[in-house]
Amino acid sequence: MTYNIHPLFVHFPIALLFVYSIIKIIPLQKWFPAVAWKHIERALLLVGVLGAFVALSTGETAEHLTRPNHDLVEAHALFATTATWMYGLLLAGEILSVIIPLITTKITSPKALKAITFIKDLLTHSILSTTLAVLGLLAISITGLLGGVMVYGTTADPVAAIVLKILGINY
Repeated sequence: MTYNIHPLFVHFPIALLFVYSIIKIIPLQKWFPAVAWKHIERALLLVGVLGAFVALSTGETAEHLTRPNHDLVEAHALFATTATWMYGLLLAGEILSVIIPLITTKITSPKALKAITFIKDLLTHSILSTTLAVLGLLAISITGLLGGVMVYGTTADPVAAIVLKILGINY
């Protein structure tokens, strides 16, 4: 017998990535400069993204076990995948920030090093990273709302009917 373990894995990535986005969006660094925010952000992002990929894979299984409304589950999957890859890009920028100083002497091609540094600078640019954090937060919020609709219907969340109407989903 196969069990739907998706609900066990979805909540932690949502919470971790939500907190990451709030830290990224709100200027906590200015209010609390003594806190090592970069380390906190990286830890939340790493564990959150890894958990999100686990949630995506268990979501595939859940889809085949529960057979929910097709349009609803497809929108849920789209927003979940979009959020995961947005946060994945942010994580890639942070990983490059950590490894570039370690591999600089090992890369013999100046063009390769310049390209890798350009990608890191792009992904860690404050405007792009904040925009990705905002869009990721929006995407995981919609993902969670749609997941809630699949489990509880439209009556548990007053915003659900509005979002379903905007997305053109009849439920």
